[in-house]
Amino acid sequence: MANDAWTGDACSLVDSFRKGEITPPEALELSLAAIAGSALNAFSYVDADTARRAAEQADVTLPFGGVPIGIKELESVEGWPLTEGSLVFAERMATYTSTHVRRMLGAGAVLAGQTTASEFGGINVTSTRLHGITRNPWNLERTPGGSSGGTAAAVAGGLVPIASGGDGGGSIRIPAGFTGMFGLKSNFGRIPKGPFVHQVPHTVTIGCISRSVRDTARWYDVCNGYDPHDTHSLPRVEGWEAGLGSHRQELRGKKAVVTVDLGVAVVHPEVAALVRAGADALIADAGLARVDVAVSFPPALFEWAMANLVTLAADLGDKYPACEPDLTPEIMLGMNIASHHYDLAMAATAERFRVGAHEVMADLLDEVDFIFCSTNPDVAFGAEGPLPTKVGDVDLMDRFGDIMRVGANQGNLTFPANFAGNPAVSVPVGAVDGLPVGMQIIGRHYEEELLLDLSLMAERERPWPLVVPGSPH
Repeated sequence: MANDAWTGDACSLVDSFRKGEITPPEALELSLAAIAGSALNAFSYVDADTARRAAEQADVTLPFGGVPIGIKELESVEGWPLTEGSLVFAERMATYTSTHVRRMLGAGAVLAGQTTASEFGGINVTSTRLHGITRNPWNLERTPGGSSGGTAAAVAGGLVPIASGGDGGGSIRIPAGFTGMFGLKSNFGRIPKGPFVHQVPHTVTIGCISRSVRDTARWYDVCNGYDPHDTHSLPRVEGWEAGLGSHRQELRGKKAVVTVDLGVAVVHPEVAALVRAGADALIADAGLARVDVAVSFPPALFEWAMANLVTLAADLGDKYPACEPDLTPEIMLGMNIASHHYDLAMAATAERFRVGAHEVMADLLDEVDFIFCSTNPDVAFGAEGPLPTKVGDVDLMDRFGDIMRVGANQGNLTFPANFAGNPAVSVPVGAVDGLPVGMQIIGRHYEEELLLDLSLMAERERPWPLVVPGSPH
């Protein structure tokens, strides 16, 4: 262990603490050294002194006692930067700690630092003017995705065993898929977002990206449950980790549809083949009944952007439009569109779209229990961006005729679960040209435990690497 970062999952690290095989300070120093020597640019801030004090005092009887973790930079930790990945807020410091982070601290986690994110969590590539380019540990020329790109790179790259993420349009599932990690977007409201919660849009959930299903289950054991600061937070549910693997009989005979592209996205043929094979294998393992149902989700980008730009406009306040030169091009474009076109009619259009998308999801999940599709349309693209305009031999401009819709091809696979608030997971199913491919499974409201059990079957039957071979980078 002396020269390597921890390459197991977080639960196994806690087990090793309890057996006396390694101590929390030793594990933290391995992580700090890995972060310092990394080429991934996965951390934007490291709080080594505070982390060392916490590791020295760690209670290893707690669920995450002594485990070094990363916190996505869009979350608030008192005394840490609260930049949201933007030059506009480069000097801003957090004055409070979020409920989510406080619960992890109460479970014994050691906060190593902040993981990088795309600016305001707005796009699917983690490259900002404030922090530079975050890279995928499978190939440093490729992106780990976004917005939780630093989290995915740090976990897959061997820097920390688990880290927090957020998902407002795919920002946990997309980077989990690009880096071969496990990512759950829970039911809307499962983990509270307080304090100081924006009430719109109703699309964002928070959670983690992990190396194993049990790590995610333990994270939810710690963090789920009602908080009065978040009026949309759900009542607490017990037994996430203890219940893993206990729903096999309940799963048998449930209905599943396999629709790689959700009837709307362009997916690379080799990615599609891996997803279909992964879905076939898992459906057989679980004893699900595969059914053929017509699936056609409406394409979205403008509508998703309009819903989220309300929050961004509130954050920027009177700094806009003077701050435009500090914004990444994609964020500046979005704000320009919103400032010139966002009125009551546009707000109504976005809300009608959200309601319509929810009805499509509800009708589909009235016929089936699970939707199997691809997490991403292709493997990870260039680390600097921009979003790709081709998938395989398909020119997306020819297909969609609109650069905005071209950019939406990535999100059209993940947006639907956010619009409708449904839980969804990304599970690794193989690789194309040495880059991971993720399979997405969308489930019914409040049934995360069934998604976790399906994911556990996939993990046991077809294990994925817990860290990228040769990491940390």
